[in-house]
Amino acid sequence: MTTTRVRSVARVPVLDADQAIEIARQQAAEIALGAAERDRQRILPVVAVLALAESGLLAISVPQAYGGAGLPASVVAEVFRIIAAGDPNVAQIPHSHFVYLNQAVRQGSGAQKKRIFAEVLQGRTIGNAQSERGTAHVRDFRTTLTPDGPGRWRLNGTKFYCTGALFADRVAVLAHRGVDGPMAVAWVDRDAPGLEVIDDWDSVGQRTTASGTVRLTDVAVTDEWITPYALMFDAPQTYGAYAQLLHAAIDAGIARAALDDAAEFVRTKSRPYPDAGVPRAADDPLVVQAFGELELAVRAADAVLGEAGRALDRANANLTAETAGAASLAVAAARAITTKTSVEVSSRLFEVSGTRSALAELDLDRHWRNARTHTLHDPAAWKVQHLGRWAVDGVLPPRHGQI
Repeated sequence: MTTTRVRSVARVPVLDADQAIEIARQQAAEIALGAAERDRQRILPVVAVLALAESGLLAISVPQAYGGAGLPASVVAEVFRIIAAGDPNVAQIPHSHFVYLNQAVRQGSGAQKKRIFAEVLQGRTIGNAQSERGTAHVRDFRTTLTPDGPGRWRLNGTKFYCTGALFADRVAVLAHRGVDGPMAVAWVDRDAPGLEVIDDWDSVGQRTTASGTVRLTDVAVTDEWITPYALMFDAPQTYGAYAQLLHAAIDAGIARAALDDAAEFVRTKSRPYPDAGVPRAADDPLVVQAFGELELAVRAADAVLGEAGRALDRANANLTAETAGAASLAVAAARAITTKTSVEVSSRLFEVSGTRSALAELDLDRHWRNARTHTLHDPAAWKVQHLGRWAVDGVLPPRHGQI
């Protein structure tokens, strides 16, 4: 499929932090209006992704040295949280866009950075082709770049969970450079011969992220579009924590959206339980107590998320094993609490709202389905395990990019 690609021809605005947050709120309000219908009908959010690209939000992490604002991780995470409260599908689509821009910052040559960041400042987008099905584990890859003459390679493999690829202008493909060689990222034009994006994503939740298959058959790639990846985790880094932080922000947004929709439903549609002796369900003390508990959970998750973003900013300003480890632990805490909170709040939505809230036409179950699906990216139990090892023995977490 090629009709869903997002393209822009004019330079997008460079946004400061306040502008980025305000525009994210505006975009989220628009996105929220069609979220339920898109979920029911599995309508891909092409217009919403294009609007994000044209607004400048997808360029906010481009470094200042290359013409961008270079906004810190804490601000990017808040933008993600806000957009996810409108529709977490739309928020998840550019996740890999930001993660691979970060990869270019850390591993790209000066010339590569100049080319990639110039494209993003023109509103062009990046999708991913990273994960594979049927391998031994999530960090086992078979996709390979094989030599095809001096400075030339052929890329072959099949990827899955390729969020953003269907909408993208360029696809970042994680592959071995040579058979069983070091890992690298091939930045492939979406229109490249041999690159096929298949819209076969069929999930319980996050239905419109188009996170399906990318098939690569003898795709031609030159050295100028290959960045190294193999040494990414040998030294202290925040690359993995950054990706995990944005996942946590999406879950926090889901929790807030579920709570807001529950409150709206109780105010306008729920009937009071007779024993409460009140005219409105919103006046039932048991309902009010439940909402207080849910609000407390969401606020706690937001607070831990905010601290994780600040910890990541501190590490990026002074990168050592200790600061990188502290950032990873802070993000692990955010991932653990936002996982729990998003699933709990989106489930208890029905408890506080009553039977009518379960009607299929309302599609309120999308919040739970989105939370349950998105939180499967990484086991929250392993986040807690690493936190426990730190609490007991002061052991820093591993540098494998998933914490």
